[in-house]
Amino acid sequence: MWLGFDRALSRNLLKQLIILAVVLVAALGLSYLMLSWSGADWKAFCERKDLNMWLLPIYLLIDSNALNTLYIEGHVHGWMLIASSLTFLFGAFVFNGIIIGIITNSIERRVNDHKEGHIHYLKSGHYVIMGYDDMVPSIIAHVFEKDKDAYVLILTSAEVVDIREKLLKSFSEKQMERVIINYGHRVSADAFHDIRLEAAEQVYVVGNHTKPAHDAINVECVDSICRYLENPKIKQRPSRITCVFKDLDTYAAFKTSEIFKEVGSLNIEFIPYNFFTGWAKQVFVKRKYKDFDNPGTEYDYPAVFGNGIKPDDEKYVHLVFVGTTNFAVAFAMEAAQVLHFPNADKAKTRITFIDKNADKEKDEFIIRNRHFFQVQSYRYYDLTNTEKHLKEKEGERNEYVEFDGDDRDFLDVEFEFIKGDIFSKAVQDTIGGWAAEHNEQQYLSIFLALADQRQNFVMGMNMPDAVYDNEVPLFIRQDRSDNFVTNLRNADHRAEEHKMLYYAVAKDGSAEPKMREARYANIYPFGMNETAYSADEHSLKRAKLINYLYNTADYTTNKFQPVVVLDAIPERQIEDEADEYWNELTVALKWSNLYNAYTIRTKLATLRAMRGLGIHDASKDYAPLTEEEVRQLAVVEHNRWNVEKLLMGYRKPRPEEDKYVHGGLAGKLKKNKDLFIHHDIRPYAQLDKILVLDEEFSRYIPWLMRMSDKD
Repeated sequence: MWLGFDRALSRNLLKQLIILAVVLVAALGLSYLMLSWSGADWKAFCERKDLNMWLLPIYLLIDSNALNTLYIEGHVHGWMLIASSLTFLFGAFVFNGIIIGIITNSIERRVNDHKEGHIHYLKSGHYVIMGYDDMVPSIIAHVFEKDKDAYVLILTSAEVVDIREKLLKSFSEKQMERVIINYGHRVSADAFHDIRLEAAEQVYVVGNHTKPAHDAINVECVDSICRYLENPKIKQRPSRITCVFKDLDTYAAFKTSEIFKEVGSLNIEFIPYNFFTGWAKQVFVKRKYKDFDNPGTEYDYPAVFGNGIKPDDEKYVHLVFVGTTNFAVAFAMEAAQVLHFPNADKAKTRITFIDKNADKEKDEFIIRNRHFFQVQSYRYYDLTNTEKHLKEKEGERNEYVEFDGDDRDFLDVEFEFIKGDIFSKAVQDTIGGWAAEHNEQQYLSIFLALADQRQNFVMGMNMPDAVYDNEVPLFIRQDRSDNFVTNLRNADHRAEEHKMLYYAVAKDGSAEPKMREARYANIYPFGMNETAYSADEHSLKRAKLINYLYNTADYTTNKFQPVVVLDAIPERQIEDEADEYWNELTVALKWSNLYNAYTIRTKLATLRAMRGLGIHDASKDYAPLTEEEVRQLAVVEHNRWNVEKLLMGYRKPRPEEDKYVHGGLAGKLKKNKDLFIHHDIRPYAQLDKILVLDEEFSRYIPWLMRMSDKD
């Protein structure tokens, strides 16, 4: 009984007032009885004063002057004096003590409830973030960038006061007025009701990546959200759910799995997000990063392909990753998806891992991407054994390749694994040799991606001189702030008119000048937790428009709708139809369109180079392509598509499964696509009439640019 009483007393103000009302009724009854038992003729007094007989007991309880009035008028004597005095004292205790205590405690309790996140304010139109880790500030910044007046609600089971203090390091007091932190568990339907989840604009399922079972709990959270929103009484739902996955393999699985199909059935867009691949897109696709300490300040990343690559270019793109951490693997995978160029027959994009344990790490990487290496051989060098390295000049390995002749090694991306310590002379000499070829034989970029931030920084400050002398882009992984690397680069960066003269003596004895920047002018930070989240709405819109083109194509001729027809359709209608087609797609096809969209910027750089324009010259982006440009970009697109399919888990068909080998059974063999066996994974020259679609897509790049650049 006392437990129930204490819980009721401590819950909320209403229950406290109910208890007070009960006490008041009891006090009133007691006052009435005591006056009656006193023997005084108090009822006659009430009649003379035209006073209701219940009012005198109430006056005695609540009016401090009531007893004095009775004394003055001489109506208090004997037992009535005792009864009136006891009633007065009881009333003074109840109304001067308990009420003040209740009000004080209620105010204090409400303040505590507010600070601890137990009071719910928002009703609709807010953005919900479930869980808290270092990524959350960048999500809040993203929301404020879209809508500075938006409200953001964070649902967390961590200490609300601590989270508020952390956020105050990143946001002003004025901004924090629009951030509400509520205590609750992200898998609890009761919490969903309290925060009005159904009325939110968007939901970000973040969790805390430092906790075990992060991905499993986030999946459970999305399932719980779906069950909650399936209630037929709920008529309003968020437009999008973004779910963060920590593990690369989990993230990769959700690129082909339909586990969240019910999200689409609720007409909600589902977007998986990974910290590592998100950063890779910032470096390779958006080519920008934000200075979180100075809102509104952005810095450009350099293009890893120089000023664009033309079909006759002999140079190849070479990315070197020091370490095989999650960052290195994620960056390598994303680079393989987006870095495709029209000179693939001369020079393939090369991705190199350098690691002390490369002999073991390569096996895990290959098994993760087995279908890629069933088609493409790789290189391996052991730089811990100089003699062995000299014997294996090429270092080519093809033990996983299952195909022969033209059906093998036709991809435009290749991997290389080097066993060695980054600080060893053999590795340093190798990197120095590559750097000497930068901009002459290759476009080199180096990514220092070890787990230890200090090691990355030490390496970044002490690379071979050729790396700095030849202005090789050097990307340094930083845990939190970009300030040190950015400030160091800015200090050494020189505008064209302020570059320094460097002289070297030529063979003829003359001193040849060269304009150079200072040593650290080409170092760039990446991987900062505070700026971890970066949405690419442009690419998403382009992906939807790409899918729209394919959905409205005439497959008897393999042609898209003419541009004049598309231009006659209202843009809003195209976007609405594109959204409808998008929601009907499988997860795998959504990602296929997304990766196609991610390469638009790379293809654009290629087009500008082919047209003799600078990499930032957008003057002819909307101009129609020539037939030669169409053909070149169609080959690039198919090469990209081959890599995309293999890295997403599709495999090349064996001869007994191949529709090109058994044309008479093509209709049946094409059904194998449902089992991730795709008959078009082959060189461009081997394609049938389907290659017309690759050419058709290339023609529509200017239209895609026009449609997506209007935002």
